[in-house]
Amino acid sequence: MGKILHRYIFQEVLTPFLLGLGVFTFILLIARLLKLIELVVNRGLPPVQILRLLSYLLPAFLEVTVPMAMLLAILIAFGRLSADAEMIAIRSSGLSIYQLAPPVVLFVGMATLITAGLSMYARPWANHNLKHELWDIARTRATAGLRPQVFNDEFPGLVIYAEQIDSRSDRLFHVLISDERDPAQHNTVFAREGFMISDNEAQTVTLRLLDGTIHTSGEAASDYHTDFESYDVNLDLRETLAGQTAKKDDDPQELTLPQLGAAIERQEIAGTLRPAMLVELHRKFAIPFACVVFGLVGVPLGVEPARAVRSRGFAVSLAVIFVYYILLSAGQGFAEQGTVPAWLGLWLPNIVFGVIGVVLVRRAARERTLLGVLPDLVGQLRDLLTIRPRAGASR
Repeated sequence: MGKILHRYIFQEVLTPFLLGLGVFTFILLIARLLKLIELVVNRGLPPVQILRLLSYLLPAFLEVTVPMAMLLAILIAFGRLSADAEMIAIRSSGLSIYQLAPPVVLFVGMATLITAGLSMYARPWANHNLKHELWDIARTRATAGLRPQVFNDEFPGLVIYAEQIDSRSDRLFHVLISDERDPAQHNTVFAREGFMISDNEAQTVTLRLLDGTIHTSGEAASDYHTDFESYDVNLDLRETLAGQTAKKDDDPQELTLPQLGAAIERQEIAGTLRPAMLVELHRKFAIPFACVVFGLVGVPLGVEPARAVRSRGFAVSLAVIFVYYILLSAGQGFAEQGTVPAWLGLWLPNIVFGVIGVVLVRRAARERTLLGVLPDLVGQLRDLLTIRPRAGASR
């Protein structure tokens, strides 16, 4: 009977987990999907390249949505068992909430391992490949987003106009550029011809203009103009394509766990250890452990009696997730600034919700409702945060 019940509970958790995973991931991907659609329309990217970009974006989102979906699944599964009086029948047969734990522990363990793999290996690999994929798009399709006889303003601080554009050779003819990147002066550039040059090592794209004139105006008393045979304009294509600036090669978010450990060791020896390295190291462990914390919180909250199980489960999961990631974001920000230790900033949400989960599980095993638990929970949290004097200390 125990095996049948455990399989039954596991199946009850699996279905809403898959549904929640799809919903949460899609919600987080909406903004990026709109950007990818814009790349298809404006730059003519092939579907294969779009799918490749999407595959590089998914690990970062799945790292967050797997714990979220697991919490939602536990709340819905145990909420349905409680709403249909199946939990009453289970307890009447002599089974406690602890004897229902094996399928939940198995599911939480699987979610933790998946999240750990995403955090320690998949996300760094995807971030690294995403950066290089965006560079390839910028290098090979530099003029794909420019339209002839139109004032193109998609580059920050630049407006580019060309009478004719040859996308195959990346050449522009009869070019006009308004350059306002320098607040102190405004340059208007006229050129007979221009073409794109990409530097793979420096990862930059330059628009080289030929046979033209630069008209400069600004804070100087008089305007002036300069004739040139060749003039280079640097284009910030990666920011235009992806909405983000270029990252350094030693970005901790692009390092797997072994690479990050080696980088931290090198910086410790050199005495140049950056807080961001330690923050990323603790994040790789703290985010997977959130699955364990959500499992502790989800089971006792799920067995609370409720009528609208799905809506209640979705609302409670959103509330828990919102508070958890607010604490995580604040702690990570303080840790990166060096205000608090990295371990405290990243593990504080797990500590808080872990204590809450343990208290709720113990009270649920005694068949007490959430309202009956709240006074004890507040008292235990107060005792946890109170610094008690040592024995024998003066009063």
